Amino acid sequence: MKAITYTEFGGPEVLRLEEVAEPHAGPGQIRLKVVAAAVNPLDYKIRNGWMPHFTSPFPVTPGLEAAGVVDEVGDGVTGVAVGDEVLGWTVTGAYAEYALATDFAPKPADLGWDTAAALPVAVETAVRVLDILEIKDGETLLLHGAAGVVGAVAVQLAVARGATVIGTASPGNHDYLRSLGAIPVAYGDGLADRVRAAAPQGVDAVFDAAGQGDLPLSIELRGGTDRIVTIADPQAAELGVTFSGGGGEPFGARLAEYARLAADGKLAVRVAESLPLAEAGRAHELSATGHAAGKLVLRP
Repeated sequence: MKAITYTEFGGPEVLRLEEVAEPHAGPGQIRLKVVAAAVNPLDYKIRNGWMPHFTSPFPVTPGLEAAGVVDEVGDGVTGVAVGDEVLGWTVTGAYAEYALATDFAPKPADLGWDTAAALPVAVETAVRVLDILEIKDGETLLLHGAAGVVGAVAVQLAVARGATVIGTASPGNHDYLRSLGAIPVAYGDGLADRVRAAAPQGVDAVFDAAGQGDLPLSIELRGGTDRIVTIADPQAAELGVTFSGGGGEPFGARLAEYARLAADGKLAVRVAESLPLAEAGRAHELSATGHAAGKLVLRP
C-alpha cells in the first residue's frame, strides 16, 4: 500500500510517499480503507522530534484520526462489519491507504468524509476539557484560541450547555465566532480589559486551546488557578494549572453522538483544505503556520 513515512526527524521534506506492507487487523482491531485522514499540529511536532514521549521507531507513518470503510474485522470485535463506514482514532498511521483502529464510531451516511475525519480529536478534546471544567448552564467560559478547530467545537458545545463563551481570536475570525454563539475579543495587549468589558461579572472557567502564554492573565481574571485547563501551554505545571492531554478512556461510543450532530448540521467543523496524500508535506507546512482556516485533510 502507499503511505507517508519518514526515517529521521526534520522538516516537511523528510516526508515521503512510499510503498509499505499493509497492516492486518489483530484481536480487538478493525482495518479500514482510509478515505480521509486528518492532519493535527501534533503530527508535525512529532515529526520534528519535539515530542519524544509520542515517538515510535522509524520508519514512522504519521496521523491520528481517519474516516474510512471497514475491510477487516479482528477477533473479538462486535457491532461492526466489513463494508461499514466509520470514523475514529488509528493505532497505525492514518496517512496511508489502510490503517488499524480500536476506538471508532459509525459514520452517518449523510456526513461528508472530510468532516468525519476532522471530528474525533477535536470533539474528544473539547468534551474532555469541558467535563473537567464542569461547565454548567449560566456560567461564563473564557476560551483562548476559540477560532481553531478544537476551540470552535468547544464554543459550540459550551453554548449548548448554556454557557456564555468569551472567545479570543484575531479580528478576522470574529464574525465566525459570533456565528457559533461566542462573544469574540481580540487577543494581544489589553486582553484582560477587553475580557472584563465583555464579562463584567467575571469568568467562571478558562479553556486555553491556544498555548500562547495567556495563563498568567487567565489566573488574574479567575483570581486563582482553579477551573483553568490548558491543552497547549507547557508552563502549566510551574503555574499550578491543569494540563490535559489525550489518550484516556475510549471515546467511540460518545463520538457517535457528535457525528450525528455534525451530520444534522448542529455541530460545525471547518475543513480548510483537502489535499492528496502525496502533499502531506504541504499540509504540515500549512498546519505549522497556525493560520489554516480549519482542519487540513489528506485523501489517499
